[in-house]
Amino acid sequence: MPRPRTHDLEQLMDFTEQLAVDTGAAAVTVRALSELTSVSNGAIYHAFGSRAGLVGRVWLRAAQRFLVVQSEAVDAVLSHESAPGAAIDAVIAAADAPARFLLEFPLSGRFLLTVRRSELLGANDIPTEIANDLRALDTSIAGLLVRLSLAMWDRADREAVAVIKDCVVELPTALLLRGQRTPDPAVRERLAAAVRAVLALPPPESPPSTTTTGN
Repeated sequence: MPRPRTHDLEQLMDFTEQLAVDTGAAAVTVRALSELTSVSNGAIYHAFGSRAGLVGRVWLRAAQRFLVVQSEAVDAVLSHESAPGAAIDAVIAAADAPARFLLEFPLSGRFLLTVRRSELLGANDIPTEIANDLRALDTSIAGLLVRLSLAMWDRADREAVAVIKDCVVELPTALLLRGQRTPDPAVRERLAAAVRAVLALPPPESPPSTTTTGN
């Protein structure tokens, strides 16, 4: 059975996003996608291996798109590193990235809000390649948090990175993504103000490492 061409795979993933957003994650099955697209079950299985492979690949595509939007926003600010407040502006840009992503890629943004990453990890038949790509994505995200922490305080310890994570992950989740609403300028302004307030306090010092020695 011939494998669908790359362009056809992209279309299948587009339809998968739409199906999940319109009817919920549980409704995304190979059969449902086949009925929606007139592509045979066999061709879809051949392309993605399983339902977990299909949903995992679509989720990764959306997450990687988001990371590009977020990284480019940070790069645009930190390229002017000498400007006063550039580090704070870079953290705000990273925090605002979910809003930008939802506006630029509304379907992919809604898909990420509909299909949780934990659902992928709970799948028994998730392909090894996708599991490896998920770990690589985690590494990229962690690297961005460390980069912002270094820009802010020249620190990359756990406490400093945790503050950046609060600004970049927790606050946007609470203010932008709650209720899966479309972000508006007022909400984005409140998010920026909240990030500035958090960054106004330096992160706590890292506790000194202790070494236990036997007698």
